[in-house]
Amino acid sequence: MSANHKEPSTWWKKSTVYQVYPKSFNDTTGSGTGDIRGLTEKLDYLRHLGIDIVWLQPVYVSPQRDNGYDVADYYRINPDFGTMEDFDELLAELKARDMKLMIDIVVNHSSTDHEWFKQSRSSKDNPYRDYYIWRDPAPDGGVPNNWQSKFGGPAWQYDEQTGQYYLTLFDRTQADLNWENEEVRKAVRDMIKFWAEKGVDGFRMDVINLISKDQRFPDDDGSVSPGDGRKYYTDGPRVHEYITEMYDEVFGPYNMVTVGEMSSTTLEHCIRYSNPASREFSMTFNFHHLKVDYPDGQKWELMPYDFESLKQLFSEWQTGMQAGGGWNALFLNNHDQPRALSRFADDGDYRVESAKMLATTLHGLQGTPYVYQGEEIGMPNPVWNDISEFRDIESTNMYRLLQEERGKTAAEAFRIVKERSRDNSRTPMQWDGSANAGFTTGTPWLKVDERYPSIHVEEQMADPDSIYHHYRKLIALRKEVNVLTDGLYERLDDAHPEVFAYARTNGNETLIVVSNFRKQDTAFQVPEAVWNNHIAGKSPELLVSNTDAKPELKQQITLSPYASYMWLIQQ
Repeated sequence: MSANHKEPSTWWKKSTVYQVYPKSFNDTTGSGTGDIRGLTEKLDYLRHLGIDIVWLQPVYVSPQRDNGYDVADYYRINPDFGTMEDFDELLAELKARDMKLMIDIVVNHSSTDHEWFKQSRSSKDNPYRDYYIWRDPAPDGGVPNNWQSKFGGPAWQYDEQTGQYYLTLFDRTQADLNWENEEVRKAVRDMIKFWAEKGVDGFRMDVINLISKDQRFPDDDGSVSPGDGRKYYTDGPRVHEYITEMYDEVFGPYNMVTVGEMSSTTLEHCIRYSNPASREFSMTFNFHHLKVDYPDGQKWELMPYDFESLKQLFSEWQTGMQAGGGWNALFLNNHDQPRALSRFADDGDYRVESAKMLATTLHGLQGTPYVYQGEEIGMPNPVWNDISEFRDIESTNMYRLLQEERGKTAAEAFRIVKERSRDNSRTPMQWDGSANAGFTTGTPWLKVDERYPSIHVEEQMADPDSIYHHYRKLIALRKEVNVLTDGLYERLDDAHPEVFAYARTNGNETLIVVSNFRKQDTAFQVPEAVWNNHIAGKSPELLVSNTDAKPELKQQITLSPYASYMWLIQQ
């Protein structure tokens, strides 16, 4: 590494991040929408949980077509969420608690309400024309190519004023920025620097691996599934160059913690994105493990999740990132996914055991764990009664398209949307047993799950055996037990149909995690070599249990439904 680039600090490797979806977190005004002061009001709660970094999702000026990921002004706070003074107060209160703030940066695209785009569409010779990706119609007058939007339909929108199409990989009001233009890249870096100067500690970069497009803009021939054009703009030709520019000017000099959200990416690219020698990001999100219930890669079809694929993907990314010097962002939940508890376990009779089991399994892995609001109290997918209850544009679009284009009945389309909708994770945070779960005194922007009287923060903080306290313990252990940070990963379960088990070893300590993902009793045997090399003759300490049982670590382990245990062995 050159003299100009000192080895970056890696303080975030023992940290846990808490993701706040501000619209649904805590409303202090009675508007029905959460706000920045609502987060500030709950910082002592997050501190008690053990959180080091708070990730605040977009609170910029936005028409809210895509819940703030359609930014109309990168320098101003949306009045729905408060003021810049509220934001500055949040920063000060975080620093007073020795906590850090990570904010979302959305720069693959902007809102069509952004001044840049208004200028860009005004005429072909406007100085901002080249800030976005404009193309002539095809010879037949149709779209320039067959790329598809992530939200359904063509990835191009026709603009009558100038007779050209603009690229829009997401909602039609989210126009893709042209990163080939140096002025765009400089404008983005200047904006990021503005927030760094304010005292923000880190950035989560939205779909950042889509910023470099193949400049030929060819039709997708369908030779690689799903044939929607993504192979021409995912991890594109200049993406690493663009990210290193940001690192050298902002991320590195300000010692930021950064996470890149990677859409349809590869392990090889994520190693490069997150290896310190590349000067790009601290860590990466990938989503492969959250597609194990997509039949043939189709999000809007249903199937039971493939447990073996889930384990294989976690294992491949653990060993691959370790071998390549990369770093994982660990998560099962976020604002774009249904609740993992409902998806991968049991959100009914075994809700508590299941939530703890998923937490133990994830928090034993190498990487920086992310807790999504409500996950720490075991919030399940809500009960949906009618399509009118949904607010997510992707969900309502797909409810219509599933019927119009795929021949589903209304009942079938509703069943799919209930399972898959992003609104599953966006219902208001459940603070107590009062009206609207203590989220608002007004009418919530999205319904509160009707089960909130038995699932809320106040009740769980008072119960030492609750899911909340289980998370507190796991978050504390990451700071105390070194093998959680530096231990090599080894899968132990050999395609067991019910169990996911793995070891982490660093020469001084061995960690064993064994989890039953099924609603039945099962048995598991620790492999002979691992038993003899790391466990036999030692005194394993049970660090974490999600049942009343406090079992010793034996070579043959019996597990009740959704039981999960973590043992530590000193070498």
